Amino acid sequence: MALRKRALTLSLLCCGPALAAPQPTLPVSTAVPAPMIGGSTELLERSWQTLDSELRALDQLLPAEPEPPVRDVLSTPELPPNLLRANEPAQGPIQPEQSTPAPPLDLPTPKQLEASGIASLSLEQALAIAFASSASLQAQREQVAAALASFQAAMGTYWPTISAFAAGGYDRSRSTETSLQANDNFGFGPQFDGNGLLKPTNPLSKKPQLGTPTGGAFGVPEGGWVKATSGSSAFEGGLQLNYALLDFARTPKVQAARASLEQQRNTYANQLRSLQLQVSEAYYQLQQQEQLVRVYDANVRNDLVILQDSLDLKQAGLVPRLDVLRRRAIQASDEETLIQAMADRAVARRRLAVLLNLPPQVTPSASDPIVVQPRWPLDLEASLLAAYRGNPELEAILATRQALAQQKQATAAGLLPKLSLFANAGGSSNLSSLGNFELGGGGCCGSTALPLTSTNAWDWSVGLTMTWLLFDAGTTAGQARAFAKREAAAAQQYAATRNDIRLRLEQAFFNHEASLAKLSSARRGVAAAVEAFRDVRLRYLTGLSSELDVSITQDRLINSLVQRLNATVGVNVTYAQLLRELLPMPRDPNQPIQPQLQLQVSSSSP
Repeated sequence: MALRKRALTLSLLCCGPALAAPQPTLPVSTAVPAPMIGGSTELLERSWQTLDSELRALDQLLPAEPEPPVRDVLSTPELPPNLLRANEPAQGPIQPEQSTPAPPLDLPTPKQLEASGIASLSLEQALAIAFASSASLQAQREQVAAALASFQAAMGTYWPTISAFAAGGYDRSRSTETSLQANDNFGFGPQFDGNGLLKPTNPLSKKPQLGTPTGGAFGVPEGGWVKATSGSSAFEGGLQLNYALLDFARTPKVQAARASLEQQRNTYANQLRSLQLQVSEAYYQLQQQEQLVRVYDANVRNDLVILQDSLDLKQAGLVPRLDVLRRRAIQASDEETLIQAMADRAVARRRLAVLLNLPPQVTPSASDPIVVQPRWPLDLEASLLAAYRGNPELEAILATRQALAQQKQATAAGLLPKLSLFANAGGSSNLSSLGNFELGGGGCCGSTALPLTSTNAWDWSVGLTMTWLLFDAGTTAGQARAFAKREAAAAQQYAATRNDIRLRLEQAFFNHEASLAKLSSARRGVAAAVEAFRDVRLRYLTGLSSELDVSITQDRLINSLVQRLNATVGVNVTYAQLLRELLPMPRDPNQPIQPQLQLQVSSSSP
C-alpha cells in the first residue's frame, strides 16, 4: 500500500498543474468540441483507476512488513551487524603467523569463524602468501614429487635386483609302521633270517657256541609294527640375483617416466602463472570494491546535505514539496547502492582469502593505493611470439604427447623376447628327533630308528631365462593402438591450446588499449562533472536551477567517478592478463619464486 500511495501521490503532483492550467484556444477548423474534452478527462480518470488497481495488485505480491514511522528524514537505516563486521577497517598489517594456513584436513571451529581479524596486505605480499600457501599449488608440488619418484623407480630397472630369502619351522608327528610281509626270504644272509643266529649259552664267551636259535638283527616278521613320535626343525636361507639382460620395454618406460616428470613440472609453472593472475584480479577487484564503497558513501553523505538544503528551501517557500520527496527517493536509492557495495566488498575480501588459503579467522584488506599500470611494452605481434616461446602450458602438452609415444613403444615391446640372468646361493640345516617307541608283532624297522639326526647342506645355481609372448589374441597390439590414438589427441589439444593462448592474449591486449583510452576520457569526464556539480549546487541554492538539474548532475558525477575507477581497474586487470601469458616461472618446486608485477623487457627482446 505504501508503494501505491507514493506512486499515486507522485503522479498527482506531476499531473495536477497540467490539469489546472487553462485550455489553449484552438482554431475553428481544428477545435475540439466541449463534450470531447470532458470525455478526455474521463479517460484520464479511468487510466488513474487502472494504475491504482495495478499498484494494489503489486502491493499484494510484496511481503507485508510493518513500516516504522520515520521521525528524522535525514536519518539512515541501520545496517546488519554481520555486514558491518565484514566491512570493518584493517586492524594492521598482516603478520607471519596470520598467513600460516590451517592443516589441510581440519575444519574451522565455531570460535575461529566468530573471530574477525582484518589485516591489510599489499599485492606483492598477497602473491608471496599465495605461492607459499595455496592448497592447489601445494597439491601440484606433490604431483611433481610423485613424478620424480616414478622416474627414479624407472631408472632402477637398469640395475639387477638382489634379494635375500629365509625360511624356518618345526613340525611334530606320530606314525605307525607295519610290515605286511616278512623279509627273511630274500637271501640277504643270517642277519635277515628269523632263525639265522644261535644265542650263545655263555654270554661272556667270544667264540660261537651252540645255543638257542634267534632271529637276525634285520629280520622283520610278518605283522610286526612300530609306533614312534618324530620331530623336525629346519631352516634355509640365501641370496638371489635377477638381471634383465635384454628388455626392449625398459628404455621406453624410462623415457615415458621422464616425459611425465617434465609434464608435471610444466604444469606447475603454468599453475604459478594462473595463480598470479587469479590473485592479481582478486586484489584489483577488492581495490575496486573498496573504492566503490567510498564513492557511494560520499554520495549518500552528499544526498543528506542536498536534502537538508531542500528542506531549508522548502521551509522558506522557495521550492515545492516535490523537491524534498524526490531527494528522499534518491537518498533511499543511493543507500541501497551503498549497502550492496559493502556486501560486494565483503565478498571480495573473502574471495582473496580463499585464494591465499588464509586461516578462517583472518580476512584480508588491500593496503596498496590504486595505481595505474603502464602501457604494455610490446606490440601485439611481439607479444604473441613471446607467449608461444617456452610456454609451459604448451610444453606440458608436448611432454604428455612424448610420454604417450614412449608408453606405446613400451607396450609394443611386450611382443619381443626378454632375456634375463638369474643366480642364487644358500644353505639349509635340519635337526630331526625320533622317540617314544612302541613295538608289536615281533617289531619292525629298528635299523631306521635314529634318536637324533642333523643334516646341513648348501647349494648354488646360475642360468638364463628367456620369455617370448607368441600369442595374446591382439591384446598388446590393441593397447599400443590406444596409446597412439591418445598421442594424436594430444596433438589436437596442442593446436586448441595454441589458439586459446592467442585469443586470450589478443583479448587482453585490445581491452588493455581500450581501457587506457577510456581512462583518458573518464578523467576528462570527472573533471567536467565535478565543476558542473559545483555550479548546479550554487544555482540551486540561489533558485536558478531546479532540483532535477541537481539530481541529473549528481548522477553524472557519480557515473564519471565509477567509470574512471572501472577504467583504471580495467587497465590493471588486462595488464595482469597479458603478464600471465609471458611471465617466466620456475619449473622446479624447490626454486624460489619472486613475484613480478611488471614485464621485464631486455634490450635484446623483439
